[in-house]
Amino acid sequence: MANREALNKFKYEVANEIGVNLKQGYNGDLSSREAGRVGGNMVKKLIQQAENQMK
Repeated sequence: MANREALNKFKYEVANEIGVNLKQGYNGDLSSREAGRVGGNMVKKLIQQAENQMK
């Protein structure tokens, strides 16, 4: 459960950084583009973290 909470926190942090109004609960008013930007930026940051750990 702790991993899910950490991932949720990360999701909201990324959304806030890129200016997407992600809120707790229902987010059906987000466009596919906005949702994709959040997910894409999450993946980008996770890859950067992994690459930094390999150095």
